[in-house]
Amino acid sequence: MRHSMTRRILWGAALSVVTSGAYALDASVEGLEGPAAENVVTFLRAVDTQNISEERLDSEVRDRTQRALRAFGYYSPQIETAYPDGTFDADAVISIDPGPQTHITQLDVGIDGDAHDDRAFQRALDQVALKEGDALRHDRYESAKSRFSTLALERGYFDAGFTQRRMEVRPWEASARIFLRMNSGPRYHFGDIRFSGSQIEEARLRRMLPFEDGDPYLAGQLAEYNQRLGETDWFRGIAVRPRIDSGGRGANSGQWWQEATGRRPPLTSGPGLAAVRQLHGQQRTDVPVDVDVIPADRHQFETGIGYATDVGPRVQFSWDMPWLNDRGHSLSNALYLSGPEQRFDGEYLMPLADPLRDSYRLGYGLRKLDNEDTQSLESSVELARRWEFDNDWVQELYFRTTYEDFTQADQDEQVLLLYPGISWTRTRTRQPNFPMWGDRQRLALEVSDTKWGSDARFLRTTFDSQWIRSLGQDNRFVGRVGGGAMATDTFDKIPPSLRFFAGGDQSVRGYSYESLSPENDDGELLGGQHMLTASAEYQRRVTGNWWGATFIDTGNAFNEWWPEELKTGAGIGVRWISPVGPVRFDIAHPFDNEEDAWRLHFAIGPEF
Repeated sequence: MRHSMTRRILWGAALSVVTSGAYALDASVEGLEGPAAENVVTFLRAVDTQNISEERLDSEVRDRTQRALRAFGYYSPQIETAYPDGTFDADAVISIDPGPQTHITQLDVGIDGDAHDDRAFQRALDQVALKEGDALRHDRYESAKSRFSTLALERGYFDAGFTQRRMEVRPWEASARIFLRMNSGPRYHFGDIRFSGSQIEEARLRRMLPFEDGDPYLAGQLAEYNQRLGETDWFRGIAVRPRIDSGGRGANSGQWWQEATGRRPPLTSGPGLAAVRQLHGQQRTDVPVDVDVIPADRHQFETGIGYATDVGPRVQFSWDMPWLNDRGHSLSNALYLSGPEQRFDGEYLMPLADPLRDSYRLGYGLRKLDNEDTQSLESSVELARRWEFDNDWVQELYFRTTYEDFTQADQDEQVLLLYPGISWTRTRTRQPNFPMWGDRQRLALEVSDTKWGSDARFLRTTFDSQWIRSLGQDNRFVGRVGGGAMATDTFDKIPPSLRFFAGGDQSVRGYSYESLSPENDDGELLGGQHMLTASAEYQRRVTGNWWGATFIDTGNAFNEWWPEELKTGAGIGVRWISPVGPVRFDIAHPFDNEEDAWRLHFAIGPEF
């Protein structure tokens, strides 16, 4: 019996939720068009016609209609209501003669105090959508008022208040007078910065500050500093907060007001407070900042399982130590396993004065590859110096030592390479999971010579550029150009890791992974001294997170300075924006390979 009663109660509650929205009034407007008419319809949607008398319903409809019209300056409308179905609970027809529209005849909008000379406030004044002679719009008045208040908080005018804030409407004259003036009072500055909970030395954290003690207060700089701390991966919890009293001012202002007047500070006490400070000959307009952090876990483990057409099933295990000491050094190791490739990589990072921009890096790795006509066992150690510039470009100068025991087609070698290199990269994205705008560029130059003990001589350069652009929210364009070139007279000593191959999910679709390169007399792949690839793709949203794609790829690896032919593939695909990243499924056709007319490509992860 109790279960039956419970079911009835739950069913009744669910039914009330389902039907509660069915009693909203559906109104149409006659005699008026445009935003004002749309505003009337919007206001009337909130009318609930359930359990209300006809007189009260009609009164509510008229009252809401008048309020909706006043927002657009119509203060003397003639309103007629009709309910076609006669039930007063579904539809209404509102006939409106709006009458004369109120216009602004007098306007006084301004900023006094320190903000009078603040460029941000001057821009805000220039952008106020209120002009003498314009039709009255309440939303524009409220928008200006809100903008001034927001700017005052963002830019440290904590004693700001409106000395005038009123709108005088004379319906009989269809005129309005608006008075909106703010006295900002003094601008506050950043005060003492206190750190709490950090396992990293304080001096290192201070060097990351985008502001200094005494700089004008900007809320955006606090958010920027919070983001910088997060990018270090040193902490799992970060709070960067200004110390502001309950009245909205800096930590010391309320205390000074009380000392001077014996009263608690009022909310809009800017002019009075400034006068008291001047009288006492002191300026205490500082805002202390509290930086509270929680250290990140010292050991972090992650396992990933995936699949790609190029390599088949794959698994990766990583072990990261985001901080090893109070200087913020970090260590990361990763083990990657797939059918053709197995590798272990590690990186020891030593941040310098600016941890996000300058660092030393010690990398090491061991890699085994067995793919097509390539068998290789490679070990390497690399020392690098990294700089990140204000224009988002990252420069890295490195020296790499590689020992590789390889078989490439009919060539067997064991080589030791010692070579320096330099690279420049830049990646810009919006919405990194599935960006609608972004680009990535990379250029690298490496050189090796037997004069310093290396087994091969070469000058090698690689470049890659990708772009993502969109048209609206449903059309996306992806382009890519990449390539490389090598000058050497000891090509037989060049290991597979430095030779060029094309083909695969990220290269020329329609061809298998790294299957395009020069061949020997037996048709075995040798790898090339040069490579060039390009791709163009158009994506169109089908529904929700599902997109369709069409694409064309071209490219090849070769030995001459320009290829005799470029291999081309084209096809169609599907994109699904999953919680773990975009899933890509493509069907590609190689134009010059009739035996392998179609090839499937599958991958998970963003374009870059």
